[in-house]
Amino acid sequence: MAVTDIVYNKAKRSVMLTFDDDFAADISAEFLRVYSPLEQTSVKGKPKPPLSNKKLVAISAIDNVGKHGVRIQFDDGHQAVYRDMLLHEFAHNQNRLWQEYIDALAVTGFTREAKIEITQL
Repeated sequence: MAVTDIVYNKAKRSVMLTFDDDFAADISAEFLRVYSPLEQTSVKGKPKPPLSNKKLVAISAIDNVGKHGVRIQFDDGHQAVYRDMLLHEFAHNQNRLWQEYIDALAVTGFTREAKIEITQL
């Protein structure tokens, strides 16, 4: 399934994705950041602990990289290429994946909350 439209809502910190099968889903920047393809690799065969402290992460840029998918850049300096198929999987399974993430945080004692709250004046 190919992504046909991407709309970033800066206020909500979420991305509305529409696919060529007319399925659409709203996915938070936090979800995309913690489920980054680069964060899912294991270290020496052991699963990595869940990425924490990303509740306030925002997207700074989204670029089309042709047949490879879209590159999403986050305001914490991270960037990754998300293939259409992966985004489609996220869109259809985000409730289950989100609960798995919340459960993993609870087991490890980590938190979604930002380490430092920054207020822009």
